Amino acid sequence: MEDNPIAKQSTPSLIGRAGGESVIIVAGGKGLRMGSDLPKQFLPIGGRPVLMHTLEAFERAISGIRIVLVLPHDQQDFWRDLCRQHAFTLPHTIVDGGETRFHSVKNGLRSLSPAPVREGSLVAVHDGVRPFVSVDVIRRCFEAAREHAAVVPVVPVVETVRQLLPSHTGEGVSATIDRSKLRLVQTPQVFTHSLLLQAYKQPYCDTFTDDASVVEALGHPVTLVDGNRENIKITTPFDLIIAEALLKAEAS
Repeated sequence: MEDNPIAKQSTPSLIGRAGGESVIIVAGGKGLRMGSDLPKQFLPIGGRPVLMHTLEAFERAISGIRIVLVLPHDQQDFWRDLCRQHAFTLPHTIVDGGETRFHSVKNGLRSLSPAPVREGSLVAVHDGVRPFVSVDVIRRCFEAAREHAAVVPVVPVVETVRQLLPSHTGEGVSATIDRSKLRLVQTPQVFTHSLLLQAYKQPYCDTFTDDASVVEALGHPVTLVDGNRENIKITTPFDLIIAEALLKAEAS
């Protein structure tokens, strides 16, 4: 791990100040579903890489928040070059990615932990390719985590959903699921630092699909808060079209 050598102190904003808040931003995509050689976190929207928009969202929400960026080692020099090209100076620490998302988050946590864990300090984990998380959602997650220790933003399912069922005929049999009982999970997922450290001491399991599932494996409940519909995960060319439209809407 290392501090970004080209980063400088950013201008303080008027909308919130960091205390014991940190965010681990995980960006290990390879762009395969994009049909591109360029990893999706580096693809441009509004003329700048997706990842820059993501980091800035957290600084807007909580000025001075500690940002840990987890990247595959072989992508880090490219990221530094992009930062120089775009004069991107938001302070952040770069950490090597791991074999899986679980191991990447664990590396990010390790970079936060040389210093003693402060009582009540909070850590968010966020997908690097979710640049449109709102300031309100970030703050809402942190505020709720102070009370509940483990918080996940979600949005309602608006489509009709059908579940495939086993059939002796071998043909697809399905049934409608009550969508009022379903929620789509987003990030940032926010936890007390001590709880997340404890959770990530567990051995890796392939049922760990996100950080909340790791924490739930300890038997700790997870609280849901409202997310924002624009907080899409950019993984396909269609998502890039939506991203450009969202940027234009924000600008206007």
